[in-house]
Amino acid sequence: MTFPLLPRIRMPTSHIPPQRPTDTVPVVAGKTTTKREGIVTSNPQIDAPTESPSTSQARAAAPPASPSAGPAPTSLPVVERARNEQDETPRTSEQRRPSWRRNYATRLWLSDLFVLVWAVYGTQLLWFGWGNAQVAIREDSRFNEFSYWVFSAVLVIAWMWALSLIDSRDHRIIGAGTTEYVRVARASFTFFGAIAILAFLFRVDVARGYLLITLPLGIFVLLLERWLWRQWLIAQRWLGQYSAKVLLVGSEESVAAIATELHRSPTAGYQVVGACVPSGRIADTISGTSVPVMGSVDNVERAIAATGADTVAVTSTDDLPPMKVKQISWALESGRHHLVLAPSIVDIAGPRIHTRPVAGLPLIHVETPRFSRGQRFVKRACDLVLATLIVAFLSPLLAAVAMVVATTSPGPVLFKQERVGRRGAPFQMLKFRSMRVGADKQLASLLAEQGTAQSPLFKIKNDPRITPAGRFIRKYSLDELPQLFNVIGGSMSLVGPRPQIAQEVALYTDAARRRLLTRPGITGLWQVSGRSSLSWDQAVRLDLFYVENWSLLGDLAIMAKTVKAVVTPGETAH
Repeated sequence: MTFPLLPRIRMPTSHIPPQRPTDTVPVVAGKTTTKREGIVTSNPQIDAPTESPSTSQARAAAPPASPSAGPAPTSLPVVERARNEQDETPRTSEQRRPSWRRNYATRLWLSDLFVLVWAVYGTQLLWFGWGNAQVAIREDSRFNEFSYWVFSAVLVIAWMWALSLIDSRDHRIIGAGTTEYVRVARASFTFFGAIAILAFLFRVDVARGYLLITLPLGIFVLLLERWLWRQWLIAQRWLGQYSAKVLLVGSEESVAAIATELHRSPTAGYQVVGACVPSGRIADTISGTSVPVMGSVDNVERAIAATGADTVAVTSTDDLPPMKVKQISWALESGRHHLVLAPSIVDIAGPRIHTRPVAGLPLIHVETPRFSRGQRFVKRACDLVLATLIVAFLSPLLAAVAMVVATTSPGPVLFKQERVGRRGAPFQMLKFRSMRVGADKQLASLLAEQGTAQSPLFKIKNDPRITPAGRFIRKYSLDELPQLFNVIGGSMSLVGPRPQIAQEVALYTDAARRRLLTRPGITGLWQVSGRSSLSWDQAVRLDLFYVENWSLLGDLAIMAKTVKAVVTPGETAH
């Protein structure tokens, strides 16, 4: 039986049912929107102007495509159609699995709760015992006295809330730097300040000893717990886990520079998995690195799907179209993908960087280094107090080392050498003697033998001038202890660039001379970052970072790392 052809019915475009989600949804001739694992990524046509009514009617009146031609295009806006497809597509097991960021934040939350319960209730039991002590309310009938057991529970809950409000568990600050610790301390002090104000306003008598013990104890156990978790996180990142998978986008030079810096610090939590560069040489690698090229800057969406990256870092915008960065951000899934702008400025600490939107432009302001009188006063006061306390505490060790040096080799106990200090001023640096008498005269010939006479870092490998006792005290940095008297005298600091002799300073570049803007130190950033294993350029880079980004918290962190480096020196100590 044959049926007559029915006349074609022209329906309004608003009544056309949405297409079922497919792997590729045609948007414009020659352009597609790619979907991977329920994630729809847009193309450059995402902001194209909508079609006119006549165009829509003409498209609706077109004959249906054959099955081989694929699904018929729809006239729904691209963003709406993408949203419908994403909503209708079931999420895979990989997408349902919580991310490492969420897992780590949950572990921190549970650990914070445990240590705060231990600190708060432990202090209560220490102060009041197992009795049912009451918090007194003076001259206010609206409140009844309530037990410290209830007060401690409220204190723990509110403290946890304060830590959450300040984003102390945010993935952007964990794993590196001091921001996490600063936020924990700031939230705790602010919280207890609020408690003091409320207790004064409502005339609540809370035992002062209870609060005075709870605050420092709570901060201490929180910082210790966070530090322990950070050590676990660092170990995981060395294994390639718990890190953001980064796709770099930009010029080859900027991509190579950023990739080198991120590869140098795997504990920062950024693992480079690919790059998109203007040339787009697929199956090639970025020069000087092992980063594979995943295509051109127009193929970021496909590169994300191919590499499984969860972070896109734009290293330069000179080779990108004006709207490309915005289109990349539109293609990323909120909460799962992250966009990072990585300007090619390095060795700048966070406090010196400020982002201020001006006329719709996110301008990055980099403050110039400032060395105010207040900063110098604080640093000098800390040096004087801490050096005096350390000398008093280590006086038995100083006497023991002096006795060993005097009895194991002929010559004076102390070695004095002229070094170059702040602003190029010379001074006499003190050390326990670890070499034979007259070792200075052999330095030039030994440097010439190993071919490092032109390097500003005069280091001799397997130095034959060192005595057996000297080798031990140098490994554990015991020969540096007399420099505490240099610190007390004002020619040195506890933390700063290492002082060098005049012949080494003569080889300085203009950049290296900035090391002389501050007092030299017994320990420094490069000493706790690799010691003798670092090259001269790496040592200068770390010293300049310290000079231009000095902070008291940074000094305390370096001193804490110094203790670890002295106790467990490893193979980098000579």
